[in-house]
Amino acid sequence: MAPKATIHKAQLQIADMDRQYYADHALTVARHPSETDERMMVRILAFARHAGESLAFGRGLSTDDEPDLWVKDLTGAIEHWIQLGQPDERDIRKACGRARRVTLYTYSGHGASLWWEQYATKLAGLTNLSVIDVDVASVQSLASLAAKSMTLNCTIQDGMLWLASPEQAVEVTLSERQRAT
Repeated sequence: MAPKATIHKAQLQIADMDRQYYADHALTVARHPSETDERMMVRILAFARHAGESLAFGRGLSTDDEPDLWVKDLTGAIEHWIQLGQPDERDIRKACGRARRVTLYTYSGHGASLWWEQYATKLAGLTNLSVIDVDVASVQSLASLAAKSMTLNCTIQDGMLWLASPEQAVEVTLSERQRAT
């Protein structure tokens, strides 16, 4: 019998002064057995950065044809596809063909840099693709916030992002590798 996902609950309060978005979200995050704390927390970080009424978690690691997060319009068309990791170029092109906007978060330090060196010129022509790298030290600090039940506050101001629990705050360093036009 295959191991089941672990359910994590997060009360996420977002104050995004850059977008003028202020909201509380009660998240239920299914963590795949092969998913690390680091990856799960980067998913929550991506949710906080793009939070809105229609943003939803996809089925993630267990499904190849769905992103980690997405926004669909009322017709079911994909407005925003948000993916984590270092996908194959073919998968990125497919996502860019299916969605109006695609955001990819890399987070594995040197491995992400090597991946970007390999694909940067091939992906440069995808005008609806943004690629954001989350600093490896930030990812490790985010992992320390992971728990089965979390209360988190996210503050975004002037491009800076902080994610905090009642015990600890993490300043997250993001680097934009490519911006959608």
